[in-house]
Amino acid sequence: MKNSKLKDIIFLNNKFIPIKEAKISILEPGFLFGWGLFETMRSYRNKIVYFDKHLERIKTSSKLVGLRISYPLQKLKKIIGKAVEKSRFKDAYVRLTLSKTKKGMDISVVVRKYTPYPAQKYRQGIKVTISSFRQNEDSFLARIKSANRLLYELSYSEAKKKGFDGSIILNSRGYISQGSRSNIFFVKDNALFTPCLACGCLKGITRRVIFDLARKYKIRIYEGRFTLQDLYQADEVFFTNSLAGIMPVKSINAKFIGKGKCGKLTKFFIAKYNSLLK
Repeated sequence: MKNSKLKDIIFLNNKFIPIKEAKISILEPGFLFGWGLFETMRSYRNKIVYFDKHLERIKTSSKLVGLRISYPLQKLKKIIGKAVEKSRFKDAYVRLTLSKTKKGMDISVVVRKYTPYPAQKYRQGIKVTISSFRQNEDSFLARIKSANRLLYELSYSEAKKKGFDGSIILNSRGYISQGSRSNIFFVKDNALFTPCLACGCLKGITRRVIFDLARKYKIRIYEGRFTLQDLYQADEVFFTNSLAGIMPVKSINAKFIGKGKCGKLTKFFIAKYNSLLK
């Protein structure tokens, strides 16, 4: 297949249109106040990873923020699937966005080519820092994928300016919440640990996969309230999200974690997760 046939695709309010023609009003609440929701998904070989889980999450969240999805989920699923098919990308970034309007909502689906992180990152890990911004763990907004991502974007931008690949966000009480674009896990004595939802972290789709894999392979896993000291003393640390999958963390604030590269248990989860994509 020729590359000329591959193209970015956008669906906006009942029709597929060229991406240059996609427009929304700047006077709508979605634009003015960030009143909206989104799901970022990965399509691998024309199959959207954990498709139903993403749709279930946005449906649940929509009720919390007063958005009424104008399509049945099955129809929305077909629209997204058609967008992926039209793009012809074997590996794609897919974003579903619900944005509040005065009369209802705008629904958009964007499909673009996804370029995975270099394999070297998965072998050696990424370097991260601690964000100066804090999560409000008492707000329900911490547990939904709101279109207002200012906290996370500021945290990520701050880290990049300092030469890091990402950041770890603490909550108002000083406990670990999550990464700037991910959930976080750490390994100690062959057991897994991750912040509980009460710490203000997102109930991530890939986070759930880690729990399922841990139980399947009899690996101990614990949710709780953890500090930076717990991370610094960990044998391994890794991030999870729907695009990157499982990404090892080699250092925090220039301090190496374990041996300063992808650890044994992290490698195990990367292999098992990747096998689920095939």
